[in-house]
Amino acid sequence: MRSVAALPPTIARSGLLLPADKSDRFDEAVSSEMDVVVLDVEDGVRQSEKDRARREVRQWLEAGNHAWLRINDVRSPEWEKDLMALGHCPGLDGVMLAKTENPEHVALTAARLEEGTPIVALVESAEGLAAATEIAKTEQVVRLAFGSGDFRRDTGIGSSQIALAHTRSQFVIASRVARVAPPIDGPTLSNDTRVLMDAAEHAVEMGMTGKLCLRVDQAPYINEVLAPSAADVSWAESVIEELGPGGERCRDGSDLPRLARAQKISRLAQAFAAAR
Repeated sequence: MRSVAALPPTIARSGLLLPADKSDRFDEAVSSEMDVVVLDVEDGVRQSEKDRARREVRQWLEAGNHAWLRINDVRSPEWEKDLMALGHCPGLDGVMLAKTENPEHVALTAARLEEGTPIVALVESAEGLAAATEIAKTEQVVRLAFGSGDFRRDTGIGSSQIALAHTRSQFVIASRVARVAPPIDGPTLSNDTRVLMDAAEHAVEMGMTGKLCLRVDQAPYINEVLAPSAADVSWAESVIEELGPGGERCRDGSDLPRLARAQKISRLAQAFAAAR
C-alpha cells in the first residue's frame, strides 16, 4: 500500500512499523517500496511521548496523507485516547490492534472507528492464539498478524524456525478457517540481508503472505520473496494458455486446481506490478 493505498491490505507483503513520534520520517516511509506503512503509537512510542505522537499523526493525516495505525491494546488506557484522537481521522486506511486476545477486543475497537475501517488483529499471546479463529471471523478483521516478540515472552518459546513452526501453522489454519487473507509474519531483527530473506522464505513456506518490517530498507527483499517469482508467472501463463482463461479447455477435474492456482499467481503478479 502506498500513500494512496495502491494495494489492498489483504495482499500487502511488507508492512513497516514506524514509531509515530518520528514524524520527520513519515513522508520518506510512504514514498518507499513498503506496501503498507503503519504508524505505531503503541510500543514504538514512550509513554511520555504518546500525546505528542498522536497530535503529529493527526496533523500529517489531515494534510492529505494516508497510513495505517497500530493502536494500544484494549486493556490499556491509551487505547481510548488513540481512538478518540485518530479513530475518525481522514487518511486512516486501517488499524492494527495490538495484543488482540478475543473477538470482543476487535468488536469494541470497530465500534469506535469509521464503519468499514479494516482491522489487522495483532496476536501476541497464548490466549490470543487460542482464540485466533474466532478473532479472524470477527467483522472488519481482514488479516491476522503474528506479534512474535511478545508471544515468545508470554510463552517462553524460542526464536528458531522449528520452535515457532507450530505457532505459524496455527495462524495460517485459523485464517483459512475464517476465510480471511493469509497472515502476516512478525519482524526480523537482524540487519543481515540473508537472514531476513531466509526468514521471509520460511514464512512463505509456512503459508504466510506478509511480513512486518522495522526498517524501510527491508522492503525490496521482503517484496521480492513474497511476490510470485518469474518462474511462477511463466508457469501460470502457460497453464492459462493451455486450459483457457475460463477453463474452456479443461480435460478433467485435476485441471481445475491447476488453473485456479495459475489465475491466483497471475492476479497477484499484476497487482504488485501495478503498485510499483
